Amino acid sequence: MPVLTDNPAVARPDTTAPVRRFQLPLVWRKPLAVLVLLLAVILVAYWKSAWGMVTIWARSDTYAHGFVVPFIALWLVWRQRAVLATLLPRPGPLAWLLMAGAAGLWLAGELVAVNAATQWALTMLIVLSVPAVLGWQVARALTFPLLFLFFAVPMGDFLLPRLMEWTADFTVLALRASGIPVYREGLQFVIPSGTWSVVEACSGIRYLIASVMVGCLFAYLSYQSPRKRWLFMGVAVLVPVVANWVRAYLIVLLGHVSGNTLATGVDHLIYGWVFFGVVMGLMFLLGARWTDPVPGPASAAAAAAGAAVSTGRGIQNKGQNGLKPNVIKRCLLLFFIVMAPHGVLAVMDRGVQTQRVQLAAPTVQRPWRATPAPPSRWTPLFLHASAQLDAGQTDADQQAVGLHLSYYRQQQGERKLVSSENKLVSSKNTDWLRLSAGVAPARLQGQPLQVEQALLRQRSPVPGAQAQHLLVWRFYWVNGHFTASEVVGKLQGAWGRLTGRGDDGANIVLYTPLRSADEPLADAATRLQAYLDSQGEALVAALIKTRGQD
Repeated sequence: MPVLTDNPAVARPDTTAPVRRFQLPLVWRKPLAVLVLLLAVILVAYWKSAWGMVTIWARSDTYAHGFVVPFIALWLVWRQRAVLATLLPRPGPLAWLLMAGAAGLWLAGELVAVNAATQWALTMLIVLSVPAVLGWQVARALTFPLLFLFFAVPMGDFLLPRLMEWTADFTVLALRASGIPVYREGLQFVIPSGTWSVVEACSGIRYLIASVMVGCLFAYLSYQSPRKRWLFMGVAVLVPVVANWVRAYLIVLLGHVSGNTLATGVDHLIYGWVFFGVVMGLMFLLGARWTDPVPGPASAAAAAAGAAVSTGRGIQNKGQNGLKPNVIKRCLLLFFIVMAPHGVLAVMDRGVQTQRVQLAAPTVQRPWRATPAPPSRWTPLFLHASAQLDAGQTDADQQAVGLHLSYYRQQQGERKLVSSENKLVSSKNTDWLRLSAGVAPARLQGQPLQVEQALLRQRSPVPGAQAQHLLVWRFYWVNGHFTASEVVGKLQGAWGRLTGRGDDGANIVLYTPLRSADEPLADAATRLQAYLDSQGEALVAALIKTRGQD
């Protein structure tokens, strides 16, 4: 009731009246309890995938935002509480079928050891739990908060090579346009004041992911028009990419004009983040000029209630209590859907070997003879292999070829044959850099084989000596087949587990030093092919012996 003042024409609200707090409708209590229970079962059943996401958030600055994504999603859900209170929760059977598909995706990702697939599937299961228990009408009201959860999936490393290449292209082009001579070798370039390299941190991937996530949230909260939202999202993708190019150019330019006293070391990172922060601030400041008025909670709830009444699905719909009598059967069905992949995996894993790997060395066939590995001080970076072998051989003309084997068994999230973290040369390698990469034709056991080919060069040779160059071939042996394709390697590994042959596989690397920097790559490739022609059968026999099943 209003309280009258001395001026009878003016009325004030009664500030002594109790404040009404939001109360959970009775019709929501049992469905929410079921949802919380289902989410707990999913997180427990798929804890390895969930923990894998958390560990990536913790060790990678690129994906550290994953820690705040669930809390932001919960806050977005809380903002919709007035709308949700007008809706009637009831299960959506179609979502159960979609959850079965998500569980199947997790199983497929586990078979091929693709972390992104298993983590994406886990997030899908969490998101689909909402329509499965509360219904599609509730899920539609929470579309953005649910989809926002996918930003928690650490995914985007596949963009690194392309982003690094674009950054190097722009930086070199801008330096030349500035009148600075540039000599480029792959992702490394030399200017009169020094040498620079484009590494993972220069790709701009962390800027891009951060901009897309924050930009998406900004567009949702600031605009009501779908056109404005999509336009701002396009800007949020384009701006960080171009800004990173400019950032890289300015850092090199600043280092050049200052005699490498600025924009190097820690300054390099500080200037990069400051520049990115300024650019992002300007982007959001500009975007704020066209914000739309946000409807208040009361009007949003009224609109939702009107829609619910018009569809006959409101909270007063025929006195339904939000859960049908066969709730136990539905809970058991959801539990079966969630747990089924683990049962299938347990059956298939009975064929996976568990004994320690005893890597057999290939026997040397004449006219080749065994020698120590070529003295290159280079080894590929293959992580968490079950066993490794390095060997060298020379042909009748005393031409050296090196062999590296990384053997994998009982593959899982960190230990896996085909992984983006397995590289011939890391960008942090202080001794070697990769000048070029591609594919090359080869033959093994009379069959054509495409191999990954790379040319490597020493960064800092011994004083007075010429920088050594290596021609490298890499390919996989998995499920008894040779391939250089990561996709085929993954599929062959999955097929091996499905057929009970296990998940054993090997990374095979052949390399040979170039006689001089001017030696044609075709001559070096001929030496590597000669090794496969002469020693291929022995290599296959050693791999089969190591697996011990054929």
